[in-house]
This record gives sequence, structure tokens and C-alpha cells, in this order.
Amino acid sequence: MKGTRIFLRFGVALALLSCAAGAQTASSGAGAAITNPVRQEARPFEIGGLMQSGFGVTEDRGGFKFLMAGAHAGKVLTRNLGQGMMRGNFEYAVEAFPFWQSYTPTSQRQNCTVAAGPFGGTGAQCSAPFTIGGTFSGASITPIILRWNFAGTVRFAPWAQGAGGLLWTNHKYPAFGGLPINANGGFSYSTLGDNGPNDDTSVWNFTPQFGVGVHYFVSTKRSIDVGANAIHISSASLGDKNPGINASVQFTLGYSWWK
Repeated sequence: MKGTRIFLRFGVALALLSCAAGAQTASSGAGAAITNPVRQEARPFEIGGLMQSGFGVTEDRGGFKFLMAGAHAGKVLTRNLGQGMMRGNFEYAVEAFPFWQSYTPTSQRQNCTVAAGPFGGTGAQCSAPFTIGGTFSGASITPIILRWNFAGTVRFAPWAQGAGGLLWTNHKYPAFGGLPINANGGFSYSTLGDNGPNDDTSVWNFTPQFGVGVHYFVSTKRSIDVGANAIHISSASLGDKNPGINASVQFTLGYSWWK
């Protein structure tokens, strides 16, 4: 898939960037020693770029794929707290993905309404078949990221977070609209009362999520970031229907500067 190839190329570029940063650090002599800024008391800022890619995990969303690119900005708000493996600090962060795409299966639908027949019966008036699904483009922002950074080791700093965001797409997402067409090219009259020409979802969706990851410090103020997020996508019934995506797993690869 195109999205997977882009994500892998980004990973290769990050690996090359890491090698270049390591070579630069080694050649600087005195700068060879690395200090993990998460372990310090300076409460640093974190600014970085990232790509995210993943897939739906529920049975009816297994064919959904995701690819996005954007930026992360955070501020460590507390000194290091706790003891042992749990020792760490609290960070507030935001993420924005101006590039967001979802690749979904396509299917044929019809919009139908019940109409009274000339002899007291009922019939149906249906639109021509149309295709739903395909590629959706949009933008996403996650304005609330509550992250706990574990102090970790000299080079590694794991983290865990809870977050909530907002997604806009250029078409109502995920696709719904109308009755499914069966193998015979028809539809089920028994479902007409639950469907109609206005059945649809929304261009706005909410993205509550939970994630874990790790920073790998290639120098004192630069890190490669790897993470995994479990993301739920739902319109909160802003549209006529709210099929949503109950669960997706999305993997993150990024590069951060610490100040």
C-alpha cells in the first residue's frame, strides 16, 4: 500500500538522520556524553515532527487504513516525582496533523424512501446505485495530551499518555448513506424504516485515545520517538448516523528537539 511505503521511507530517513546526529556527536569530542533531559529538573520544551500510520482492528473496520503527518509540541510541567521505575514527570502537549488520510473499502448503496402505492399499498422510491468509501482526506488536532514521562535510562525515556482530539474530513466519515445493495442488486424492504435519503455521518469526529511509546536520545537534546496509540473515532451523533470506528491501532515515528 502507498501509505505503508511512505511510512517506511520516513523510518529509513529517521534512521539516517540518527546516524548523522550520532556521527556529529562523536566528532565533537567533548559533546560525546549524552544526558537524557527527561531525567533532569529543567522542565524542558519538546518540539518535533511525526508520521502516524495504522489500521482498524474491529471486524467491520479491519479494511480501514490510516496515514498522517504533523507536529508535536509539549512542555514538561513538573519536576521528577516518584521512586524507582515509576519515577518521572508530567508533560502537557498538543499535536496537529494537517495531512490526514484514511483508505477504506468501497461498496454500493442506494437511498430509498417508502411511498404510498395507488391501491393503498406501499412501495419504494430509490436513487440510482452509488459508491461509498474510498480515500478520505482531512486534518486532525489533538489539543489535550496528558503524558507521563518515565525517567528511564541515559538514552531511553518511555512514556504513557491519554489524549483527546478533533478530526475534520473533506467528506462525511466513515461512509454510510443509504441501503446496501445485495447480491441480486436489490435491497431489503424491512430496513426502509431505518434508512432514507438523509442517512449520513459527519465531517466532524472526536478522537479519544490512549498511547505508549519511548524516546531514544541520539544526543542530549534530540530524540527519535516511537509510539503506539489506540484511537476511537466517533461523531458523538453529530450526523444522522454514528457508525464510527470503535478501535484502531496507529503507530507513530517522530523526531524531537528538546530545549
